[in-house]
Amino acid sequence: MQYENTNNENNNIGTQDIQKFKKYIRTEKKADERPKVIVMGRSNVGKSTFVKIVTGKNVRVGKKPGVTLKITEYDMGTYILVDLPGFGFMEGIEKKAQEKIKDQIIDYVEDNKNTIAASIHILDAKSFMDIVERWDNKGEVPIDLEMADFLEELELNPIFVVNKMDKIKNSEWDNHLDRVSETLGFLPPWRQWLDNFVPAITRDNYGIDGIKHRINKRINGFKKSKK
Repeated sequence: MQYENTNNENNNIGTQDIQKFKKYIRTEKKADERPKVIVMGRSNVGKSTFVKIVTGKNVRVGKKPGVTLKITEYDMGTYILVDLPGFGFMEGIEKKAQEKIKDQIIDYVEDNKNTIAASIHILDAKSFMDIVERWDNKGEVPIDLEMADFLEELELNPIFVVNKMDKIKNSEWDNHLDRVSETLGFLPPWRQWLDNFVPAITRDNYGIDGIKHRINKRINGFKKSKK
């Protein structure tokens, strides 16, 4: 017995429909497989200034903490530079929202850890040690150290940019950087960890070339590991 298919509407797939489907397949956006370089740090450490200098883009820079509140990706040709929101205290931002931003950063890094070739953690040379000591007196761990440990746990081999070194006397640079490196778990002297630490004054372009060199070194190593 033969049955007549009365559902002509479903069977009348014309040539135009097929062409539209093929076009959709051709134009569907492919995932960008280029390595990522993430930039993170407490609010008001000079992160936006660094991103502006490196990308040449008109990045919003402000004196108040919490200028960057969203994740922004920049096409750098051979890699993607990712500007993550500043964490920690942000003027005018409720604590609940600050925690949400922190979670957003963690989620992004965890979701993209396999494509992250380098992580840059920017610190304020002077306030970093002040914050650590203040939290230590309360028996608590500051978010700066939490994030540093987080990057280490994911084996992202962070580059610590110790920014605003102009706040430290030149004669005290080495001693101060020894303290910073030891606080982050690196035995002093800091100079034995030149691949991990860069003293900088980003607003004056000081240290920028050193950071770029370390980024390129990590990207090259990342590409070799993927072959």
